[in-house]
Amino acid sequence: MTLTIRAFRGPEIAAMVEPFARLRIAVFRDWPYLYDGDLEYERRYLADYAASDSLLVAAFDGDRLVGGSTGLPLSDHAEVAVSLAAALPTDMKNVYYCAESVLLSDFRGQGVYRRFFDLRETHARSLNCTYVTFCAVIRPDDHPRRPTDAQPLDPVWRRYGYAPLPGVTTTIAWRDIGEAAQTDKPLQVWIKPL
Repeated sequence: MTLTIRAFRGPEIAAMVEPFARLRIAVFRDWPYLYDGDLEYERRYLADYAASDSLLVAAFDGDRLVGGSTGLPLSDHAEVAVSLAAALPTDMKNVYYCAESVLLSDFRGQGVYRRFFDLRETHARSLNCTYVTFCAVIRPDDHPRRPTDAQPLDPVWRRYGYAPLPGVTTTIAWRDIGEAAQTDKPLQVWIKPL
């Protein structure tokens, strides 16, 4: 299987909002996010990327979008920026935020995830950022929906040069599958110097 990787910047992302919104809902429904997606929220959330100096790295199988990864200057991501500002080793304007990487399971194990990180880090450098950060959801080991074969991605992220920022977490609210309302989810902040 050969995938095509394409990068979309800023306003170019507008054309990708609808397919990427649907992909995010599909992939984030799985462990560990368990996200009961909302297409209207997704459209609004992704429209903000089109108004920023952001990047969407998209993976296609033919014409079908099967994966995508976004990033933008941390200062442009208000939902996360405010909670992290005081904990960062540098001014927020020097930090690039890797927001998400989603890839359908049939296409994993082909190096696409690594490519997502490489292209976002290259974009961060082009913006003169000196650090790259992302957040990973924290779920308890005894969570009732944890698959028996669930493997943490921590070793992969460490291999890519990232490390958890000690004691630094943030929260983002979403509705889990089967829940009536959104709740705050804790996320560990990871960081890498460029």
